[in-house]
Amino acid sequence: MEEEAGVLKEGFLVKRGHVVRNWKVRWFVLLQDKLLYYKIEGGKKEPSPKGRILLDGCTITCPCLEYENRPLLIKLKTKTNTDYFLECCSREERDSWALDITGAIHAGHPVQVQELHRMKNSFKLLENISLHNIVERMYDSSTGIKLTRNLDQGNRYKETFTGSALVDWLISNSFAVSRFEAVTLASMLMDENFLRPVGVRSTEATRSSDPSEKFLDDSTALYMFAESSKKNTSSKEEVHFNLSELSGTIVKQGFLVKQGHKRKNWKVRKFVLRADPAFLHYYDPTKEDNKPVGGFSLRGCLVSALEDNGVPAGVKGNVQGNLFKIITKNDIHYYIQASSKAERVQWIEAIKPLT
Repeated sequence: MEEEAGVLKEGFLVKRGHVVRNWKVRWFVLLQDKLLYYKIEGGKKEPSPKGRILLDGCTITCPCLEYENRPLLIKLKTKTNTDYFLECCSREERDSWALDITGAIHAGHPVQVQELHRMKNSFKLLENISLHNIVERMYDSSTGIKLTRNLDQGNRYKETFTGSALVDWLISNSFAVSRFEAVTLASMLMDENFLRPVGVRSTEATRSSDPSEKFLDDSTALYMFAESSKKNTSSKEEVHFNLSELSGTIVKQGFLVKQGHKRKNWKVRKFVLRADPAFLHYYDPTKEDNKPVGGFSLRGCLVSALEDNGVPAGVKGNVQGNLFKIITKNDIHYYIQASSKAERVQWIEAIKPLT
């Protein structure tokens, strides 16, 4: 991939189209004064950018909650009032992009950049908590959160809980030491689509730009499990199987390019690596349903880097560089491309201990 002079950051982001409001993965390159985005064809970045966002006079909104099913958005509004919506693959990635874009916009205003750094660092204490583990405990029929019927503005809701009840529960189960910490944790559970607000008060609060005000520690604000809002039609065994596969602690996640099994074409997928149980799932980032389009158990898998000179055997199309291969114990071969040598090493090192 060609290098730009003065590249501050680059990587895959999912962008909303201007004319047709669909979502497409693009390769973004952040320069001092603009953000360029490129189309990826057959695992390669096209030589000239598909478009550019001029950062002078731009305003940034992060987190941006205008799309209910896309909680990891950054919104940029240009000087000419054009809105750009960019989706990241994780909360950390979103905050990192927001920080760097804000830094480029406010290069001459160090105070604002300092403030953003302070906000970013205030979430450090929660990095080693498994949200899946918390949700599993919340579902527990004897020690979990109690679900009740509640009224809000004349509407009756089944299987809900109040904001203050969840804060109490998080503290009493030692997931948080203070109410502020519990509110931050509850906001993360909402951001990651485990919980959703119900009724006017809690829904209004999610529009706040301050992360500490998104979730209400209040006995009149109602919430529910995101799952219970969609009736699950699949059989009990299947749900149990899927839940156990997806219940592991997330070890790593990010965008990688993968070769298809049937048509052998290359597509950008969001990969999520989980431990206990060890699984690698991949998602189509252009879709909103947040369900994996594929995945496999890592037990007994072999993972290795592929040669960087020439196109390796098994790889279709002129795709080369930063490739690695995973062979499952059922002898299914997955060919995956990272965006740099360093990223390939990180993925291989993260996967190896789980095989």
